[in-house]
Amino acid sequence: MAIKGRVLLLIAALLMLSLSKTDAMRMKTRKTNIQFYMHDVVEGNNPTAVRVARPHNFTRADQVGAMYGSVYVMDNPLTVNPNPNSTVVGRAQGIYVMSSQQNEFSLHMTLTIGFVTGPYNGSTLSVVGRNPITNEVREIPVVGGTGVFRLARGYCLASTHSFERMDAIIGYNVTVIHY
Repeated sequence: MAIKGRVLLLIAALLMLSLSKTDAMRMKTRKTNIQFYMHDVVEGNNPTAVRVARPHNFTRADQVGAMYGSVYVMDNPLTVNPNPNSTVVGRAQGIYVMSSQQNEFSLHMTLTIGFVTGPYNGSTLSVVGRNPITNEVREIPVVGGTGVFRLARGYCLASTHSFERMDAIIGYNVTVIHY
């Protein structure tokens, strides 16, 4: 009797595994490419990024070293083109940290791109990684997503469109694979 029970259990397990494989084979991956502009406003009356921590050694002579350790929280609008008054397609919300001590001005970013209009409305992409902002083009990983972008993996190519004092407009070209 015990052997029959084990055999039935084994057959049931194999049946469940074969159904799972069939369902997985039916899932099709999609590749999506999106372009938008992020407006990072640090100065003025209505900043979209605010410094919430700064290092105790803020008196260093070199500018990069003096910024090392500064932490910013952001809620930046994303638009269809570089004009700040163009159509808003979403928001980039998260944090960035000045993570370089010498020579290279680099950030570590953790942000969620939330779409508020169009076919991606309500969906998000999660971006985490290093952003050496003085490079002409930077590649930053997309590590996940929700909604239309569930299980997304991919990358962002970021390039600075304009930079004035601490305010910047950054173009993002995002490519993701998702289900």
